[in-house]
Amino acid sequence: MNSQFLISYRLEGQYQEFKAHSHQEYEIYLFHKGTCRYLISNQIYDLSPGDILIMDGLALHKPNLPKDSEYVRSHIHFSPTTIRPILDVMGATNLLDIFDHIHHCLIRSEHEQDIKQVEQIIKQMNEIINHATLSTLEKEWELKTLLIQVLIIINRLSQPSSQKTSKAKFSKMQHAENIATYIQKNYHNKISIDSISAELNISKSYVSRVFKEMTGYTIMEYVMATRLQQVKFLLEIEEDKTLQQLSDECGFESASHFSRFFKEHVGITAKEYQRRRLEIYKRSE
Repeated sequence: MNSQFLISYRLEGQYQEFKAHSHQEYEIYLFHKGTCRYLISNQIYDLSPGDILIMDGLALHKPNLPKDSEYVRSHIHFSPTTIRPILDVMGATNLLDIFDHIHHCLIRSEHEQDIKQVEQIIKQMNEIINHATLSTLEKEWELKTLLIQVLIIINRLSQPSSQKTSKAKFSKMQHAENIATYIQKNYHNKISIDSISAELNISKSYVSRVFKEMTGYTIMEYVMATRLQQVKFLLEIEEDKTLQQLSDECGFESASHFSRFFKEHVGITAKEYQRRRLEIYKRSE
């Protein structure tokens, strides 16, 4: 695998408990087949074959699948620092605007030929990564060239005139998005099903049921995932803050609870995570 790219072509799988995650890389995700409801931040998308999701990676995202569904998708993960210098020379840095400014969105286009071309390029990128005789440098050249082709197509498909008009979201999905939005705005405070119910004026039983159905999360799983995402962000930009300060700002019960939770879900301590991330930034300077 090329260290600058992660490519998966027509990755297949059936139901499993996918965990929400975030990452530093940008992602282009193409849905091929199955039934999938995808949560990105506080937005929920019911995917159809040919849909493309664009993500800057930092927002929590997670597929929610029925137990009897196929799940076939392709994706490209890439670091913007890998391709931005080339785009700068070309005068084409606006090809990353959809990641930099919109952050995440669904592209559902009537231009089937463009969708097929994106799929074929992802297939070609996957073949290059697994090619036995190409040198690392040759692979890098070809992958960057192909990625630019994908970005040009994505830029064309993302124009309003190229997209289908989305159907109005049904009430369950809208309620789940409202719950997610409330949690993201209030993760640093004490959150309960009671407080969500009172704020959104819906019953406590409905809050729990509709959120689980639409996202695959329980309320508290999403609360804690949101807090974890935020504390990882702060560890990278607030070097001098203590664990107690980070714990307080992100809504954890205590510094000790924060430390245990972080180690359990990330696999390393918060300070070790911070050290590794800062080393990556220093190497890229």
